[in-house]
Amino acid sequence: MTASMGAGAVRVPTGREIIARLERLEVWSLSYLFIGIIGLGFLFTFYDIFDINVSFIQTCVQLNKGCTPESALGALPLPVLLNLAGYVVGTLVLSPIADRIGRRNMLMVTMLITGLGSLYNAFVGDYANFNIARTITGIGIGADLAIVNTYVNEVAPRPARAKFTTIIFIMSALGAFVGIWLGLILTTPATPWPLGLPFAAAGPNFESGWRWMYGVGAILAVIAVLLRFELPESPRWLIGQHRFEQADSVVRSMEQRAAKHGVLAEPRLADVYGAVTPASPVPYRDLFSRPLYVRRIILLFFIWFIGYITVYSFAAGFTVVLSALQYPPPEAGVIAAVGTLGFVAEAAIMSAIVEKLERRSWLPIAAGVTILGSIVVSIAGTSVWLSFLGAILIFAGFNLWVSPTYALTAECFPTRARTTGFALVDGVGHIGGGIGVMVIAPILPQLSVFWALGLISVFLVIAAVLVQFTPHTRNRHLDHISP
Repeated sequence: MTASMGAGAVRVPTGREIIARLERLEVWSLSYLFIGIIGLGFLFTFYDIFDINVSFIQTCVQLNKGCTPESALGALPLPVLLNLAGYVVGTLVLSPIADRIGRRNMLMVTMLITGLGSLYNAFVGDYANFNIARTITGIGIGADLAIVNTYVNEVAPRPARAKFTTIIFIMSALGAFVGIWLGLILTTPATPWPLGLPFAAAGPNFESGWRWMYGVGAILAVIAVLLRFELPESPRWLIGQHRFEQADSVVRSMEQRAAKHGVLAEPRLADVYGAVTPASPVPYRDLFSRPLYVRRIILLFFIWFIGYITVYSFAAGFTVVLSALQYPPPEAGVIAAVGTLGFVAEAAIMSAIVEKLERRSWLPIAAGVTILGSIVVSIAGTSVWLSFLGAILIFAGFNLWVSPTYALTAECFPTRARTTGFALVDGVGHIGGGIGVMVIAPILPQLSVFWALGLISVFLVIAAVLVQFTPHTRNRHLDHISP
């Protein structure tokens, strides 16, 4: 495409030329501030996923008539399932809009919805409204996860897509850490360490700590919305919309930053194909009209659906599960809170090593670490310190596979429908977490700690087998993987 007239007219590069220039960049070429801006949204998202873990016992006792700390596990599946059902609704309805109107615009919409849901949670007066608020929050989070991962995948350098997905995932780990520890402080009674926190605030004069939990989430969401105004649009999406001038402007800015790290390689136009295939008005049509993408949708859906049974049983329910297994609630909360240290450490370490292996190699490792942690907790007995070690391994294990599989999932769909594809498999796959918790929760109190944690962990093993049938994607051009 060329500018039409006269002397001095400026030629606008073609989409293929812009993609070729983008593909040659081998370092993060946007402002590093943008990593923090995107990461803050992930921090809130995972804060919301994990804030129910410890705080739900207090919520249930206060809002759900007849609920006790020991019986709270029976009430947990409904809000978890409805929250994840919200993921499905949000991701199926909102994510395709991001393929039509842009990643950046929808990133602000999804975070706004999430924040409103969290604010609603802070002021609910009964259990029914609590569940409605969790559903609204889920609608925003489900779409946000798909759009964030798509955005990062499209702007990160080819040799480090999983690396930068994992760097941002560090903020997810911090969100989980804050969600669980704040829940421990605000919603459990003061108990001598290590069976609880001596400075925990819950008691007869302070029974609304769980409301403060969701209020903090709403504040985090507002901050994230305001900061996301600073993000540029994905140049790959702009090219798909034939907005070449804007895409050229974004990529020129990226090239200027990358050039500070060394001489840029020459663009290789021959490596670029399929990059500017026009999008269908209905992104689902782009996916379901191609057998390649139908097969990938089915396979990746089952990987996420089955894997999330383990993830959400631990992420949303570890404290309640341990309480049902006769752990005192403060001790159960402390074990879960200490476990988040494993999540933070895992994310930090993985950001340095994730590109060493193919994406699909990490899930078997994750399953092994999770099972090892479950065994350690089950043999700990009265040794709370051994329980801490086991919990750290569990939280490291069930999160270890998530960021490389996020990268893999986004890589498996074309730019014109990448957010929609991600939404179909990851977003709808989240319902596996809700169904899994609903189905296995009633069984757990009848089992020993060993068999209960083993049952939760075994689903990662199944997912680890399935993921071996996914394509090789590491360091390949996005448009070669998904034309």
